[in-house]
Amino acid sequence: MPYLYQDSKPRPSALPGAARATHSSGKAFEELKQECLSRGVLFEDPDFPACNSSLFFSEKPPVPFIWKRPGDIVKDPKFILGGATRTDICQGDLGDCWLLAAIASLTLNEKTLARVVPRDQNFGPDYAGIFHFQFWQHNEWLDVVIDDRLPTFKDRLVFLHSAEHNEFWSALLEKAYAKLNGSYEALKGGSTIEAMEDFTGGIGEMYEVKKAPDNFYEILEKALKRCSMVGCSIDTSSAAESEAKTRFGLIKGHAYSVTGIDEVSYRGQQVQLIRIRNPWGQVEWNGPWSDNSPEWRSVSLSEQRRLTQTALDDGEFWMKFEDFQVHFDKVEICNLTPDALEDSTAHKWEVTIHQGSWVRGSTAGGCRNFLETFWTNPQIKLHLTEKDDGQDDCTFIAALMQKDRRKLKKVGAEMLTIGYSIYEVLYCFYNGHLGKDFFRYHPSKARSKTYINLREVSNRFKLPPGDYILVPTTFEPHQEADFCLRIFSEKKAITDKYLFCLDCDFSTVRAVCIFQCTGPPTTRTSRQLSLLMKSYFLLSVYKRQICPMTSYYYPFSAKNIKFKNLTLISCRNIISLMDNIFLQFDFDKSGSMSSYELRSALKAAGYQLNNYLLQLIVLRYSDEQFQIEFDDFLNCLIRLENASREYLLPLEFLAL
Repeated sequence: MPYLYQDSKPRPSALPGAARATHSSGKAFEELKQECLSRGVLFEDPDFPACNSSLFFSEKPPVPFIWKRPGDIVKDPKFILGGATRTDICQGDLGDCWLLAAIASLTLNEKTLARVVPRDQNFGPDYAGIFHFQFWQHNEWLDVVIDDRLPTFKDRLVFLHSAEHNEFWSALLEKAYAKLNGSYEALKGGSTIEAMEDFTGGIGEMYEVKKAPDNFYEILEKALKRCSMVGCSIDTSSAAESEAKTRFGLIKGHAYSVTGIDEVSYRGQQVQLIRIRNPWGQVEWNGPWSDNSPEWRSVSLSEQRRLTQTALDDGEFWMKFEDFQVHFDKVEICNLTPDALEDSTAHKWEVTIHQGSWVRGSTAGGCRNFLETFWTNPQIKLHLTEKDDGQDDCTFIAALMQKDRRKLKKVGAEMLTIGYSIYEVLYCFYNGHLGKDFFRYHPSKARSKTYINLREVSNRFKLPPGDYILVPTTFEPHQEADFCLRIFSEKKAITDKYLFCLDCDFSTVRAVCIFQCTGPPTTRTSRQLSLLMKSYFLLSVYKRQICPMTSYYYPFSAKNIKFKNLTLISCRNIISLMDNIFLQFDFDKSGSMSSYELRSALKAAGYQLNNYLLQLIVLRYSDEQFQIEFDDFLNCLIRLENASREYLLPLEFLAL
C-alpha cells in the first residue's frame, strides 16, 4: 500500500545538519566504517547488493556487467581530484541526463555540494569501501550509505563517470541516488528540478521560455548569483524526436545545465550571453558564439579568460541569449530560498509542511471536473494574516509533491497528473469539511497553472489577507499516492489540515475524542437516548444475535441506563434510526452507498472523522466498486459509538 499515516500537523522545514541514518542495521556511516576497519574487511552493502536487481527491474543488462571497486579499475583512485567541477559529470549508458544536469549545477555551489557530498571520505589510509551522501526527501534529510562496488564493462564504468578516469565521487553519488530510488533503472527519465530539490531542499519554479517575462535575463542572472540551480531543455513533439540532434548541435528532449550568464563587449556593443552544459560531456551548439565561432576573434583574450572560454569538446558552450530564447523551450530553477528571484533584499520565508494521502474511495476525488467526488479530497486551511511590506496582498508559494513514485516504478507506478485549487472561505460560517455544494457554486480564487505528471507542481501567488482552502488533487479520481505540500510565505501564514475528529456530546458526559476538536461540541439532547441505544444493540439486533426480550444494561461512564423487555418492534425502530440516514445517501437507490459519501453520512449521524480514520473505514468496509452496504454501515457506526464511550479511539481500532 503506497500511502502511510503521517502526523497531520504542519511541520517546520527540515535542516540538513541532522540527516537520518537509513541503513537497515540502524547504524550510521561512521559506526559501519569503524566496524569494517576493526575487522579488516571492505564494506558490502546488503541493502543494495552488487547484483542485477540493483541495476534493473524490468530488463536484463545488455552485456555482462561486472561490479568492481575503484581500486580494481585504476591504480590510484581518488574521491575528488582537483575539486569537484561540472566537467566531472559525463553520462554513461543510462537515460538520467536530468540527474547529471542537476549534479553539474550542484558543483557551482561549494557549500551546497559539501552538504550532499560530505568531504570526510577518501581512498586514503582509513579506506573501508564505504561512502555516504545526503539527500532531502519530503522534508527530511537522509544519509545514504553505499559500498563502492560499481558496474563496469571491460574495466570501464558503465554509467556516470568523470572525465578523469581515476576520480569517482560522481559515480558514487549516482549509485547512492539509485539506491535511494530502488535501482539504476528507476533513474531513467525525469525532470532536472526533481534532483535539484533532493540536493537542496529548495523550491522549484518552471518557466516556458517563449512565454517568459521581459526581464527573463535578469531573472536568470539573479538566480545564478544567489546560487540557485538552473536547468533547461528543448521540447519534443513525439517520442521519435527524443534525443534527436538539430542542425545546430542541440539535443531535443535532453536536460542541460545553465552554468553561467554574462555580457561581453563585441564591436562596441554589449552582448548578452548564456553558458550551457551538455551532461554527455560532448556534442555542443555550433551556432554564433559557439567554441570556434568567429565572434570570439573580436573579443579580447582577457575577456575570454574571464568567461573561461575554451574551444574544448567538453559539452559546455556559450550562446547568445536571444538564440537561447529561440532554441530552448523550458527553464527549471531550484531556489535555495523562495526570494531568490525577487528584489535584492533577503527575506526570511516562513515554511510549513503537510503530509497526506489520496486513497481510493475516500480522499482520492480527482480534479474539479469530477464534482461528485472532488469535495472529498484533503482540504488544507490557509489563513493569510499579514500583508507583504508596502503591499496590499500576501505572497506565498504552494508546492505540491507526490511522494516515492520513482521508487514505486518497479511495481508499475508512474508519475500521476497532479495539481491544486485554492478557494476563499468565510471562517465565521465554516463548519467542517467543505461539501459538494460549496464547490458547485464557488469558483476558485487561484490554482496551479496546469495539471501535469511531474513529481512537483509549484506556483507563486498573491492574494488578499483572509481565509482560504487549498485542495490538492490528482487529475483523475481513484488514484492513490502519498503527497507532501509545502507552503512558503513571505509573512506568517497559519495553515492547518482539516482532519476532523470524532465529536460526540451527551447531556451528562461530554466526550471529545481523537486528536483535536473542530470547535465546541454541540448538544444533541433530543437524540441522546437513541444514540446510546443504537450503539449497543444496532448491529447485533440486525444480525439476530441477541434475544429481543432480554434485559440489558448499557454502561456509559458513571451513569447506567437500564432497558427492560426490549421488543422486536423496538429493535426494528433502532434499525430505522440509521436506515433513514443510509437511504438519504443512497442516491441511486441501489441498496448501497458510495464510499465517497460516507463522510457526509457519518456527519449526519453525529460524527466527524479525520482523513486518516475515514480512509481506514473505507478500506475496511467498502467493496472494489467503492460501495458500502447497509450492514457494514451499521457495523461502522457501532465501532464509532463504542469509541465515543471510551473517550479515545486507537488509530488501528477501525482497521480491525
